[in-house]
Amino acid sequence: MVKLNKIYTRTGDDGTTGLVDGSRVAKSDALMAAIGDVDEANSAIGIAAAVLDPASDEAAMLSRIQNELFDLGADLATPPDIQFGFGPHEMALRIVPGQIARLEDEIDAMNAELGALRSFILPGGTEAAARLHLARAIARRAERAAVTAAQGRDLNPIALSYLNRLSDHLFVLTRHINAAAGGDILWKPGATR
Repeated sequence: MVKLNKIYTRTGDDGTTGLVDGSRVAKSDALMAAIGDVDEANSAIGIAAAVLDPASDEAAMLSRIQNELFDLGADLATPPDIQFGFGPHEMALRIVPGQIARLEDEIDAMNAELGALRSFILPGGTEAAARLHLARAIARRAERAAVTAAQGRDLNPIALSYLNRLSDHLFVLTRHINAAAGGDILWKPGATR
């Protein structure tokens, strides 16, 4: 359980921040860029969810994802355990394969109702889909940042896979939402020449 009595601690005034194990890293560290991008993706998803019917399946999917992105941030901020590595245990919150499998199941279910792509899709359509396209782009940035961070330290490979699958999920969700409102906006190569 998280309990925050105070919002400011002054411990980061020197340009460092704490990881879950108590170690400190520079706020400019590649790991912190990845964690920040995950947080930004989560915020963008929240902006998209705000225009959906809260009782919809789409809103429920996004709510689960937002919660998992907090789990993912904790996972990235937790160095591997000497005994458990990146396996989940009571002292470390880890992304697990079942979370990726659920994303894949949701992708497959939504995709089964969509036509095959015959062109790239322009970000847009309904307000919710346009917001989710932005969230998808931010999720891709978070993935790139996490891959960069993993070049200098051990990160949970399942967390990296989750980020990859997340952007796929958001892409298919935008298509699913737009399908109910007339379809995707397709790229027309060279249309303005």
